[in-house]
Amino acid sequence: MQTQSYPNPLRVYKFGGASVRSAEGVENLSRIVAAQPGPLFVVVSAMGKTTNALETVLEAFMGYRDAEALNRFEAIEQMHRAMMEALFTGTARQTAEARLDDLFAQVRRWIGSATSRDDYDRWYDRLVGYGELFSTVIVSLYLQEQGIPNRWIDMRQCFVTDSRYREANINIDRSAERLQQALAGASERVFVGQGFIGATAAGHPTTLGREGSDYSAAMVGYLLDAESVTIWKDVEGILNGDPRLFDDTVYIPQLTYLDAIELAYSGAQVIHPKTIKPLQNKHIPLYVRPFSDPGKPGTVICGRIDRPVGVPIRILKQRQVLVSVRPKDFSFVLEERLGDIFAVFQQYHLKINLIQSSAVNLSVCVDESRYLERVIDTLQVDFRVVYNQGVELLTVRGYDEASYDRYVEAPGVMLVQKTRRTVRLVRKAQMSC
Repeated sequence: MQTQSYPNPLRVYKFGGASVRSAEGVENLSRIVAAQPGPLFVVVSAMGKTTNALETVLEAFMGYRDAEALNRFEAIEQMHRAMMEALFTGTARQTAEARLDDLFAQVRRWIGSATSRDDYDRWYDRLVGYGELFSTVIVSLYLQEQGIPNRWIDMRQCFVTDSRYREANINIDRSAERLQQALAGASERVFVGQGFIGATAAGHPTTLGREGSDYSAAMVGYLLDAESVTIWKDVEGILNGDPRLFDDTVYIPQLTYLDAIELAYSGAQVIHPKTIKPLQNKHIPLYVRPFSDPGKPGTVICGRIDRPVGVPIRILKQRQVLVSVRPKDFSFVLEERLGDIFAVFQQYHLKINLIQSSAVNLSVCVDESRYLERVIDTLQVDFRVVYNQGVELLTVRGYDEASYDRYVEAPGVMLVQKTRRTVRLVRKAQMSC
């Protein structure tokens, strides 16, 4: 890895969509950045629910409903224009509008000029990643207006990825060189870049997976040897359950990297699954802190902690599908057949969240996907397949007798896995926990 001259040591701050969904949120971001005196790399997600809105634009576009796609994009434009109107006046507003107008025009050209639309994943990465470009332009210009000189970084020019669209992998060496060059010789102490996006070596836009801005921040920290990475959230820190789903959650001040990886893999939305590994490799602490109360310490994730967690941690993955596969002739599911089955799920990028097998049956729990029907049809050529939609996957890490009985003995449980520390169960979707 080639070493470049760039501000170091620096910290990485990542702000999610909820943090910048309003003008007040952007103003709060500015205050948090201003309070950090040293070099800082700020990673910003798309504002509010912009990514979801862009996905609806894409759906219309893929269906050749261009007028509908443009109408839906108009609503996204208006939301960002309202944000600019609330944050800027005079020349600053004109500058912001000019920058955003150019990006809006790019999206409209994509929609209006495309002919072939058979590759959903590639088009997803071309269109949906614009949300982060919109938000970072606004944040960068607002920081400038508040007397915080900063350099806007186009992460499509810095993160070199493979062409695994919607789940791209970052090339470490090439990305390190480009990112360090982007910061080299800077007089500014603050840098503003997008989460979620990168590009192939040939310049084709890619995304790093849904909620991939956390991973972007971790990779910036890794590539630049950051002192720490902080994810600013709308919660006190990491809790032992999502407060929107569980009504008796408690705050956890410390977690190990191993605990965090387990939680992320199980579906804890406070951390992206790929976030922890690069930080662990360089022993970079990860802080999860409350955006609304930046004086609180939040949760720190590091190699060693002072005391064990002490409470069961619950992670609920909703919108799941339980798929069971068995040979048509009731023969054993041998290793070579398992490879064939898993290859189908991999081909269509269906993430397998749980696996349970017997001599003649393989059951997997996967995320709901637009490709589910194709997967089922492909598997049914050689196997008998049954599946249940409308299910969810609950993981309880560090369970005790009370939590085990509460969840495993409840109605609607379809499958249970138990180890020394963790119990996981597939159940029919419920309204509350």
